[in-house]
Amino acid sequence: MKTKIIEKLKALEKEKNIEILLAIESGSRSWGFASPDSDYDIRFIYKHPIDWYLSPWEKRDTIEFMTEDDLDGSGWDLKKAFHLLNKSNVPNLEHLYSHIFYVKNEKFLKLMKPLAEQAFSPVSVVFHYLSMSKKYLEACNKDEVKLKDYFYCLRTTLASKWVVEKGTFPPVIFHEMLDLLPESILKKVQFLLNVKSENGEKYYHSQDWELFEYLKSEIEKLSEVAKTLKVGNLDKKEAEKVFVEILK
Repeated sequence: MKTKIIEKLKALEKEKNIEILLAIESGSRSWGFASPDSDYDIRFIYKHPIDWYLSPWEKRDTIEFMTEDDLDGSGWDLKKAFHLLNKSNVPNLEHLYSHIFYVKNEKFLKLMKPLAEQAFSPVSVVFHYLSMSKKYLEACNKDEVKLKDYFYCLRTTLASKWVVEKGTFPPVIFHEMLDLLPESILKKVQFLLNVKSENGEKYYHSQDWELFEYLKSEIEKLSEVAKTLKVGNLDKKEAEKVFVEILK
């Protein structure tokens, strides 16, 4: 499948007259809890020739595609990626800290990583993850639960907990955050990880109210702490220099 994805991205570059700087796998495959029928979520950042950026008019800054064999692609123009970086946009940061690459421009990442560290805003990131946690927890408040929703809630809650306790952007890989869980909850999650790996995306599992109450309690505590977290501080002049350097 990787070869097919790379071929699709190369064809897209020719079709749109762009250069893809970074293309990664997002979603459950990247997080480490994919189901057998999970699709491929391809996310990318691209740039146009320099002249494209000299127009006074706003232009389309996203590219999306969906293929018949479950390739779900979505990309941002470089300028849009910088605007999102300035806002400490979580999906944008996750792209830069990814670990499954289809296109990896080393110079691009070397230039962007220091900016990502500056832009990282603990308060923005935690509020983003917690808003998702609350939505998925609500979806899990029943006797039969879509296991996919439970893991989305777990991932976003642990990501919030990571930021609060460690002060850095959380790992993309879900397993790297499991040490944040108490032992009794960890065992439940490890069991459910095995269940999820053997069942489809629409699989429902019987509720574990102890796990539910743990998540509910953590989300409530983290929501209070989130109000005290600091904001990011991207140096815009430095970011402009990096933007120009990448365009060259």
